[in-house]
Formats: sequence, structure tokens, C-alpha cells
Amino acid sequence: MSHFLATRIHQLAESETLAMARRSRELKAKGMDIISLNLGEPDFYTPDFVKEAAKKAIDENNSFYTPVAGTLELRQAVCAKLLRDNNLVYTPDQIVCSTGAKQAIANTILALINPGDEVIILSPYWVTYVEIVKLAGGTPIILHAGVDQDYKPKAAAIEKVITERSKLIMFSTPNNPTGAVYTHSELQDIAAIVEKNTNIFVLADEIYEHINFVGKHHSIASFSSIKERCIIINGLSKAFAMTGWRIGYLAANKEIAAAADKIQGQFTSATCAITQKAATAALLAPVSSIEKMVSTFEKRKHLAFELVAKIPNVEVNQPDGAFYLFPNVSYYIGKKYNDITIHTINELALYLLNEFHICLVSGDAFGDDKALRISYAADEKTITEGINRLQKGLLALH
Repeated sequence: MSHFLATRIHQLAESETLAMARRSRELKAKGMDIISLNLGEPDFYTPDFVKEAAKKAIDENNSFYTPVAGTLELRQAVCAKLLRDNNLVYTPDQIVCSTGAKQAIANTILALINPGDEVIILSPYWVTYVEIVKLAGGTPIILHAGVDQDYKPKAAAIEKVITERSKLIMFSTPNNPTGAVYTHSELQDIAAIVEKNTNIFVLADEIYEHINFVGKHHSIASFSSIKERCIIINGLSKAFAMTGWRIGYLAANKEIAAAADKIQGQFTSATCAITQKAATAALLAPVSSIEKMVSTFEKRKHLAFELVAKIPNVEVNQPDGAFYLFPNVSYYIGKKYNDITIHTINELALYLLNEFHICLVSGDAFGDDKALRISYAADEKTITEGINRLQKGLLALH
């Protein structure tokens, strides 16, 4: 019956992170001892003060529809956060709150991109970027940088791929899947390119903003000459361990925000009213409330990095944020285990899952067919055992 489905469904790739999670669950259901270092989800509980705000909202019967873009209270809280943390001035009519940052990204792409428009995606990239652009009829232009460049394409390289059809530049900082963080100087160079090309917008995914090990986060919207053409994506999932609450937001010029509001109104309307109350409490809380979680991630980063760096013939960068490592393991592609030959990075990830029971995500899903993504959003014992299994699996290849 699949021939009855829309063409876009056949052209759309499944999220590899979710696919690997499903395979992992299937093997666990069969009784296998699977170590999962694949999902981008904090292993912490939502802070108590956030949960209390949600309970209070339930008790006060906040059970009705809110404005599509979110309550005024929540949008004011987003504006206050952007001013406090990023020195960025926005008004509530420039904010649209959504059912996760993923929806905020989709709203932006659907509001901006026409069929044939080119979207420059800095690679490695989050798995969903390319697929959302394709859904909108846009043409993804992938600009890749390897581990030798700390996985950050240079501004000069961006300029070389700009054409008359270029409409948008997309990237994340801190980056998923690499943990790389764009410096103020690197963002300034990108901003200079955008300033010269007045038809190009920038979408900056800053969902990992607070999981940053090198000091202050820098937003590309801080460059006033291009702020009106910047769309900032953020949310509560990572910093406040609120993945299941489903709350994200965008900040943009009024016209883009209104367009995103219009699109969202036809898809989901507003996100959960209870979640909005919880998010308001989180946004207004001092950043110090999550310092313990961030310091724990940094400690885990050092452990994971040291373990991976010891594996022969593996290249890995020192991540400055998020909670991922993205080692280059291309040396092991083309090698064999018994009668199994590893031809691709996807086959390597499946081999490691099936034979050594370690669940990672193939870098191909993130635009790099030489790497594997390791999430260290797990306790130290799990990280150590998982990376030991990775090492055993790689060294078993000849």
C-alpha cells in the first residue's frame, strides 16, 4: 500500500538517533545487556522548582488554550532571559513558543524557504535540519568541516558556496553532534559574510547554550548589523532536563515571528499550558540553578575524551559544549570481523550494537560518514563500560 503515500514520505529519512534507540530497545527486550550512549537527553530530573510551578499551574486550573505563540507571561520571560544572558533586546511579539525547538526550526523553515531556495547547512549538523529543508522544497547545501578543523566550517568557505539562490545559513552552537562551540571571532566572520549578502538569513540553534565549558555563550544575533535577519532557536530541554515537557522557542523579527505563529496555528496551536508555566519558572531562574548539572557534564566529558583518545587510530576533538564526542573512526571502515566486512559507518554502528552491545549513532546521520556520535549524558560507570565496548569492537576488526 505504500505506493499510495505522498512522495515526500519516501524522500524523508527516518531520524537515525530515534532509529538506533528503537533498535537498542528491541535488543534489550530480547534480554541483551545493551549500553546506550546514543540519545541526546540529559539523564537528570527536571529541577524541583520547575515541577512545583507545574503542579501549581494544575491546581490553579491552567487547562485552557493559550495564544498560539505562548502566554504573554512566557514570552516576556523569554525576552527577559535573552536580555539577561545574551544582551539581546526582543519584544514578546518577536517570540514564538512551540512544542520543542524542533517545531520552532520547522516553523522557521516553512516561513522562509520556497522550492528551489538554497539553505547552507554547516556540517556536522543535527539530523533534522536537512529533512526539514527538504520538506519545505528547499535545496540543502552541505558545507562540511572535519575533526582537523574542530568541525567548524570557516566563513571563507561559506562565502564560496553562496549563490543567487542562497536564502539561509543554518548551524548550531554548541554543536550537536560534535560539541564544538563557535567563538565570538568566528561568529563575527560569519556575520560579515551575511552583512554583505542582504538576501540571506541565519538560523542559529542555541539549544545547548548553557552546557558550555569555555565561558560565555556568544549569539550571532548580537551583531546588530544582521540581527533583523537572525532567527534564534532555543528551548528548555537540555539546560533544564525538560525533554519530555516539549517546549522550545524562536526569537526573530516581527514578520518572521508572525509567519511562524500563522504556521503553528494550523499545525498544533500552542504547546501545553502547564508546560508553559513550568518553562516560565525555568527561564526566570538564575543560571546558577543548573551549575551542578553542567559541572557534572564537564567532568564526564573529560572521562569520555580520555577513554576515546586512548583507542588506537581514532581521532577525536576536545568538545567545548553540549554532551557529545564525535570521533573519526574511518580507519576501521573496510575491515572485517569474522565473515562480516564493514563497508560504511552505518554498518560499523550496527556491528558495534549487534556484536558488542554498545549503541551509538552513525555520523552519516549528521553529515559525516567517518564518525560516530557518543553521548556522555550517562553516569560514569555506563560511560566507561560503553567506551570499553567500543574499543573492544574496533580492535576486533582486522
